[in-house]
Amino acid sequence: MSRIAQTFDRLRRQGRTALIPYITAGDPHPDCTVAAMHALVAAGADLIELGVPFSDPMADGPVIQKATERALAHGTSLAQVLGMVAAFRRQDPHTPVVLMGYANPIEAMGYVPFALQARAAGVDGVLTVDLPPEEALDGYLEALKTEGLDRIFLVAPTTPVSRLQAVADQGAGFVYYVSLKGVTGADALDVADVAEHVAALKQHINRPIGIGFGIRDGERAYEMAKLADAVIVGSALVKEMEGLQGAPCQQVVERVATALAPFRAGVDRADEEVKG
Repeated sequence: MSRIAQTFDRLRRQGRTALIPYITAGDPHPDCTVAAMHALVAAGADLIELGVPFSDPMADGPVIQKATERALAHGTSLAQVLGMVAAFRRQDPHTPVVLMGYANPIEAMGYVPFALQARAAGVDGVLTVDLPPEEALDGYLEALKTEGLDRIFLVAPTTPVSRLQAVADQGAGFVYYVSLKGVTGADALDVADVAEHVAALKQHINRPIGIGFGIRDGERAYEMAKLADAVIVGSALVKEMEGLQGAPCQQVVERVATALAPFRAGVDRADEEVKG
């Protein structure tokens, strides 16, 4: 059983919803990323999504696009991101880490070399935004599966049933449900609509469901925690990194931990009311 599966199994038995924060590796500076990851765990993260910087982040809104630009300006590469995960693992052997990014850097490294190095570094899962299951061919999924890396896919309100079946067949770990149409950081979150789609999704996929996109504060985290197995928070945290260029890593650590606190509180409140 993978670290991701073990974590969701433990949380299910405890009646808890996972909180999954996202940060962009290398932002505001590569030297601060590992410390920020540890700070997130200390502040209540159950899993961590680590963004791999890419020059054309098509699914990301302005906040994460700017973070990617800042990380790339520091020369943050996929190889360096794997090094950050390895450094994180030296102190934390338990918290699952999911890499979230785009196909180009992985293709440049090579599917098999990437999978081998990711597993060696301590990566648990990979979400490649621009490789849906029916297009992730030519050995990519096979390489991840061989190395025991969970294949995580995005599912949107507009995802057809045929793709849901492919996600069910080829994915592992959890499903990332995009709560609204648009890019990360969007604002038009309709709780009733999300509830309806998540209920329908559960009829096709027997795997934990995490809800992301549009979760901007603790109240929205509270609402989403009542519907799913995990709440994913990205842009609201990444926004806190703006303006910290050149700041001491301790300031970055304190900022990200403080920013995560209301989301943890919102998720915990939902668990007490619904699952407790």
